[in-house]
Amino acid sequence: MDATIEQSKNISYSLISYVFFTFIGYFIIGLSLSVLPIFISKGLGFSMLVAGIVISLQYVMTFLMRAYSGKIIDSKGPKPAVLVSMLSFAFTGLVLIMAYYFKFSPIVSLSFLIVTRLFTGCAEGMIGASPINWAIMAFGEKHTAKIISYNGVACYGALALGASLGVTIVKHFNFYGLGILIVVLGILGFFLANTKENKTGELSEGEPTSFWKVLSKVAPYGLGLALGGLGFASISTFITLYYDYYHWQNGAMCLSVFGILFVAGRLVFSNAINRFGGINVAIVSLAVETLGLTIISLSYHPYFALIGAGITGLGFSLIFPALGVMAMKTVPSSNQGSALAGYGLFIDISLGITGPLIGGVADIFGLNYIFPFSIGIVMIGLGLVFYLKMKLSE
Repeated sequence: MDATIEQSKNISYSLISYVFFTFIGYFIIGLSLSVLPIFISKGLGFSMLVAGIVISLQYVMTFLMRAYSGKIIDSKGPKPAVLVSMLSFAFTGLVLIMAYYFKFSPIVSLSFLIVTRLFTGCAEGMIGASPINWAIMAFGEKHTAKIISYNGVACYGALALGASLGVTIVKHFNFYGLGILIVVLGILGFFLANTKENKTGELSEGEPTSFWKVLSKVAPYGLGLALGGLGFASISTFITLYYDYYHWQNGAMCLSVFGILFVAGRLVFSNAINRFGGINVAIVSLAVETLGLTIISLSYHPYFALIGAGITGLGFSLIFPALGVMAMKTVPSSNQGSALAGYGLFIDISLGITGPLIGGVADIFGLNYIFPFSIGIVMIGLGLVFYLKMKLSE
């Protein structure tokens, strides 16, 4: 018994060396997540719809890169994808510096920001499924749920930490300091990844299926993820503007609280998927996320909004691994790289449409309507997952 516990601890510690690349990537993404919408709308003078579209360009590029990333992982292993990702992240830091340098010309500055978002999307597309597959190849498929959970902790913990730190850095060192930090982190990630051994073993065995066939198999679970992801995307993209609308302070704190409860949910309920099944965990998670968004929408004080953000993070924490485990069961091991990439596409779709969709709702109806709208979308996701559960029971 003691040997089993010790082995589990050793695997947990070893997993960190793989999901650390996820942490670096999403920490870089988080650094600019809470400061760019305000810079675009207030610093450059564009509408919230434009700000939302520019932010969402990242997710459009991520969407386009997922299939390519999955093919690289299945054929050449995850290491090349991670290396390309880190170099792309480093490049975004350089372009961000140029965007701030040309802030006196809004169109030129916005053009550089568009380039930044596109390369950030390229980097995210390449890093998205790579560390997960790298770890699965190293430790075996029986640890898939744990690996996805740990990777999610790294992902959203990094987003939350990066969002809060990004505000502080811009306040004291402006966007030049932010850009330099991004370049350094990208280069550091590249050299760390280059020291690790690539894996191309069991997951490449067997006759591969086309990416689009794999995508069709994971699509029902991916759609549930996309609908649930819109609640998180609404917070990550618009919470700072939402706080500014109500003249509240420290909007980025919502992202931190979201991230803290997200991580806590992954750690405390790490065995829930194995015990109760992915589909049941997803249903409860979507219900909790709906509750959190409802609290935000009804809040008349920033403290209540913080509580709502925390509950939303707790609810969203297990949706990706819960539905991801179900999605992985629909394909053979030789296609798991493509399966994870295809499944991840749906969170990219969710994050990609949130900017223009929620930005349009805010421009037409007002910022106070964005979270009631998000509640409706997440509830549709809840209904879909209920339907999938009934189909599985037949």
